[in-house]
Amino acid sequence: MHKAGFVNIIGNPNVGKSTLMNALVGERISIITSKSQTTRHRIMGIVNGDDFQIVYSDTPGVLKPRYRLQESMLEASQSALSDADVLLYVTDTVETYDKNSDFLEQTKKSGVPTFVIINKIDLLPSQEALEKLVEKWKAVLPDAIIIPVCALERFNLDQLLKQILALLPESPPYFDKDALTDRPARFFINEIIREKILETYDKEVPYSTEVVVEKFQEDDKLIRINAMIIVERDSQKGIIIGKGGSMLKKVGMAARTEIEAFLEKKVFLELYVKVEKDWRNRDKQLKSFGYNIVQQ
Repeated sequence: MHKAGFVNIIGNPNVGKSTLMNALVGERISIITSKSQTTRHRIMGIVNGDDFQIVYSDTPGVLKPRYRLQESMLEASQSALSDADVLLYVTDTVETYDKNSDFLEQTKKSGVPTFVIINKIDLLPSQEALEKLVEKWKAVLPDAIIIPVCALERFNLDQLLKQILALLPESPPYFDKDALTDRPARFFINEIIREKILETYDKEVPYSTEVVVEKFQEDDKLIRINAMIIVERDSQKGIIIGKGGSMLKKVGMAARTEIEAFLEKKVFLELYVKVEKDWRNRDKQLKSFGYNIVQQ
């Protein structure tokens, strides 16, 4: 008997969904920063055993969209409710259940077996505080299985895995048994560079950027990568580049180090910056960057 299924990770921004995804997969699939709205796409991470295949899907944090890019992100989160065999609704020890009650209600009505994953329990002062939190979530989602975890420390993830496997349907694998993700290498290079931008710049600048790999040439010893950083305004271009190119160089060095670790090969990375006015609200531009746009 072989089990296989889709386990979608959903929830509000900044509760640790990407940290949980990486911990469950055992590889660095999703980028992680302290900033919210880090994840923009649905990203699959595949875990294989002799008699099972779990296809995890990390999703953008649920938010009220202010521009077309965020509408695409919300659509990615909502679509995760309809194509899952199991849902992992991730919360943490500080957010309240009414933070996004509409999406929580959609989750309840989805009919999909659901876990409420209470993350970051290491921040709670006592076992009594944890028990009160569990009781609150039992009242909100009475049909869900409540599992407290600390994704960063991998605490209680073995128990979560056992319970996920118990709910998976019998099925042949959906992907090759040696597959780790459904995304190509270029996607992860884009994400690594974007992560370094999120870590380096403040305020709105990192949220106004997109990254596109335009050249990827590999020989026996070296991979040459040219990547374009897209911004919305000329002023943002100046901030990204920095005085004498200092900030762009800082991003490039940090990204190159991580890309080399990811690809396990020496990398020559060149970064450029280009202005595309209001790209976050332009359907054609968003589609070219790989976002699914629902026509209004």
